[in-house]
Amino acid sequence: MKNYGYIRVSSVDQNENRQLDLMAASGIPAERLFIEKQSGKDTKRPQLQRLMSTVQSGDKVIVESISRFARNTRDLLELVERLTAKGVEFISQKENIDTTSPTGKFMLTVFGAVAELERGYILQRQAEGIASAKSRGKHLGRPIKKTPGNFGKLVKSWENKEIPLSKVLEQCGGISPATFYRRLAEYRLMQGKSS
Repeated sequence: MKNYGYIRVSSVDQNENRQLDLMAASGIPAERLFIEKQSGKDTKRPQLQRLMSTVQSGDKVIVESISRFARNTRDLLELVERLTAKGVEFISQKENIDTTSPTGKFMLTVFGAVAELERGYILQRQAEGIASAKSRGKHLGRPIKKTPGNFGKLVKSWENKEIPLSKVLEQCGGISPATFYRRLAEYRLMQGKSS
């Protein structure tokens, strides 16, 4: 059973002394400190990854605050879940979160509920935005490539084996074979209706 500390400052010119003092007060030796000097928004933090692979069942990870450890609530929950799966406890001094205590576990449950609520709101706003854009006639997704005016002639040449499919695709603006066959089906349907 060992205690490990994780320290992060956002840039090289920021000072980590406050966090170092806290780790020293917690009795964590320098060889069990993982210090990162980079933005928390970067998910590929090497020292954090080293810490996550070093800790073992029965160990504790201590941080000064959640903001030093995780980018957001979802990130925090995922990291703590990974630690819990390994049998490792998590302690955040500033927020007084300790997964060894019922209160700490409760706080994480509250964070989880808030994160779920945030995700729900994001999805709801996204759906409302899409519906609003569609009601205004706005096309969402990739821009639609228009079928050239000579599509019928290209199809006829292709059917008569005068030109290869690759040439037809190229002359149709570089569409994929799947798009070509879809357009071909639509074209034949329209031809059937007009005859």
